[in-house]
Amino acid sequence: MAATPQKPDAAPVRRKVSRHRGEGQWAAGHFTPLNGNEQFKKDDDGLNVRTRIETIYSKRGFDSIDPNDLRGRMRWWGLYTQRKPGIDGGKTAILEPEELDDKYFMLRVRIDGGRLTTRQLQVIGEISQEFARGTADITDRQNIQLHWIRIEDVPAIWDRLEAVGLSTTEACGDTPRVIIGSPVAGIAEDEIIDGTRAIDEIHDRFIGSKEFSNLPRKFKTAISGSPLLDVAHEINDVAFVGVEHPEHGPGFDLWVGGGLSTNPKIGVRLGAWVPLDEVPEVWAGVVGIFRDYGYRRLRTRARLKFLVADWGPEKFRQVLQDEYLKRPLADGPAPAAPVERWRDHVGVHRQRDGRFYVGFAPRVGRVDGATLTKIAELAEAHGSGRVRTTVEQKMIVLDVEEAQVESLVEALAALDLTAKPSPFRRGTMACTGIEYCKLAIVETKQRGSALIDELERRIPEFDEPITININGCPNACARIQVADIGLKGQLVLDGDGNQVEGYQVHLGGALGLEAGFGRKVRGLKVTSDELPDYIERVLKRFQEEREEGERFAAWATRTSEEALS
Repeated sequence: MAATPQKPDAAPVRRKVSRHRGEGQWAAGHFTPLNGNEQFKKDDDGLNVRTRIETIYSKRGFDSIDPNDLRGRMRWWGLYTQRKPGIDGGKTAILEPEELDDKYFMLRVRIDGGRLTTRQLQVIGEISQEFARGTADITDRQNIQLHWIRIEDVPAIWDRLEAVGLSTTEACGDTPRVIIGSPVAGIAEDEIIDGTRAIDEIHDRFIGSKEFSNLPRKFKTAISGSPLLDVAHEINDVAFVGVEHPEHGPGFDLWVGGGLSTNPKIGVRLGAWVPLDEVPEVWAGVVGIFRDYGYRRLRTRARLKFLVADWGPEKFRQVLQDEYLKRPLADGPAPAAPVERWRDHVGVHRQRDGRFYVGFAPRVGRVDGATLTKIAELAEAHGSGRVRTTVEQKMIVLDVEEAQVESLVEALAALDLTAKPSPFRRGTMACTGIEYCKLAIVETKQRGSALIDELERRIPEFDEPITININGCPNACARIQVADIGLKGQLVLDGDGNQVEGYQVHLGGALGLEAGFGRKVRGLKVTSDELPDYIERVLKRFQEEREEGERFAAWATRTSEEALS
């Protein structure tokens, strides 16, 4: 019997084999640059651009600047090109960078821990008046930003800043940016631990060092021993939060992986307690993990928060201990919830030495050079040589004798810098906005100032803590997701179908007591003109419906979408 013929084997399916590039992690051997930013950083360290600024660009002018320096490495020295005037928000995402660039810069002065002497503040004010058309903004990371800076003037500005101990080193860029700290460190009566020494050591050892001058993206640090939790630790890449250990005494609870922007994440506790002397070493370990394991393939995933989310806190702590510290960390307690609803230190407060500090509220962080010099003069006239900036765009004068307090409060009020602000003046924050920022879609600073006036006029009896954060684009520089009322700038349609400036509304975000992100009500967008009406309506409804002691964030979370519209 003949054998049954067999069918020939089916032709093999050819699969396209693509080389797996990973996430661009150096620790996995992925050193080939995978985007333009990684390429220009590999070509030349951002810190090296200072020499070219001093010897070439400041002498030959704006048009001589290499594009990779202009829109890349110059950030390592606190310089961003600002937005060309007259370009509306609809063009933000359409135009090429060179079409958006003005021939002037924003310059960010780095102020670690928010600490300034009156002389330093006076110098910043003088630089503002001489080189920056009088501009000055206090940021929500304790820095001061100037605008209209010409490249020709940058070396002279650096000389003046550095003569009084200030700098712009790594104020921007893929670097460890300013270390925010409690503005009342070392003086507050209720302080758990003073983190100033750790901030200084980190700054002196690592800022401006090429050890950490090429990170996947920016890296944000917070260190505070205040029970008020006054540095927004939940949204920093790394944070050291003051706690009292039952066996070891005061130290810090370690948090990692916080951040906002378009993919917000609340930081997580590693469950580790860190003594003051070890904070710089542990900080360097966390930054080292970010440098070596951070995702460099896509800029949109290059923040530490994405690595922490993928690894989880247990693995992150294990890698930190095993590969970077070479020792275990002690377990420790979580920080207690703050008893105060405001964390900005505004008002008059007694220091541990019996003197007083006075916190006051500029309008949405906007001041000017002349005002800064006057603040310095007032502080000195009332016996102080120290001022502070806060992460809420506020300022503080330290070391005021009791007999001088009322006089200082009155003198500040004469400059429209009130130590007794309404909840609206105290709680409204705004980013730079379309006036100067190339990413912005809408105006923010003037809008915020006008909104304060309108709400004070319409509901003067409102006395609850309330945060209203206004952002010019989705990037959340003004922390919109963690505000009671967060306003994300975008173009919207008005009642006549015209495209106008407006905001998507986020409601019920919070830091501190119950940290979380605000909810977006489906379809809820308001035009800029409608903003005062909308906020007045929602706040009055809150007043009518709230339960005893209920915060706005809690009410906004539980109430109906109809009530929030």
